[in-house]
Amino acid sequence: MKVGRRWLLKVGSLALMVLSTGLGAVPARAAEQPLQVVATTGMIGDIVRNVARERAEVTQLMGPGVDPHLYKSTRSDIASMLRADIVFYNGLLLEGKMTDALVRVATSGKPVHAVTELIDEEFLLEPAAFAGHYDPHVWMDPLAWGKAVDAVQGKLAELDPDHADAYRANAAAYLEELERLDAYAQEVLTSVPPERRILVTAHDAFNYFGRRYGFEVEGIQGLSTESEAGLKRVEELVDLLVEREIPAVFVESTIPERSVRALVSGAGAAGHEVQVGGQLFSDAMGAPGTYEGTYVGMIDHNVTTIAQALGGETPPRGLNGELAQVQ
Repeated sequence: MKVGRRWLLKVGSLALMVLSTGLGAVPARAAEQPLQVVATTGMIGDIVRNVARERAEVTQLMGPGVDPHLYKSTRSDIASMLRADIVFYNGLLLEGKMTDALVRVATSGKPVHAVTELIDEEFLLEPAAFAGHYDPHVWMDPLAWGKAVDAVQGKLAELDPDHADAYRANAAAYLEELERLDAYAQEVLTSVPPERRILVTAHDAFNYFGRRYGFEVEGIQGLSTESEAGLKRVEELVDLLVEREIPAVFVESTIPERSVRALVSGAGAAGHEVQVGGQLFSDAMGAPGTYEGTYVGMIDHNVTTIAQALGGETPPRGLNGELAQVQ
């Protein structure tokens, strides 16, 4: 099993570090010309923007409301990656439908890297219902996501050594932000009564969150939104909501609400009122140019929304007082 797990980790990362070495040199660039960087998801794009700052122009392939589990690369995506100096993706099979495109770009000689590559295998979650596959939603734990920051910083420094010191300094500052975010999450989520620390969402995107902050996590769908929400699973969760008197469930920005609404209706029919506690950002961040369109804002929104809906105490507008709307 250990060999199988190690192989799956490499497949989840596509082994692109191996593919992208020795297959052709990256064209020389002018020393002060910004790096052209492609990131698959918003969470990864946010890391690059904070670590590289003015040293990079970032093209992000997936925007708000886009489900990376189902996303298929377009011709323009492939063209952007082939023009880029470096490409970052999540790995662990998150971008499963992009595998062929990522391999194609890697074999062209471009540096293509999974940001989860520095995370120790023993840290990764392998839920029983998804045996043989690691949970890719590492960004739900800000401290774990710091390892992705280290990965980006290291690869940018390798590619652009003249600015390695700046990348290290910027990464250190960003990691301090993530530590502050984690401390805030610990504080407000601890204020939720212990019997209410149950997070019910559309799919299993919050397992790292649950482990970090002591929440029981239940999703209607599995780790990938490609799986279907079965009637039996909905019935099981309705029974859980009623038995445990859970006051709120949560919809997600990248998944239709119908399955979560079915839980609300089912619990109501059984005599227990359940509210939709708010919309959470799971596989994508908020709109560009908004606070929720940053990684810190995304997690701040989730933490504050969850805590408020389940009876905890939070500042009115979150960690930095910048949340646009809190349920």
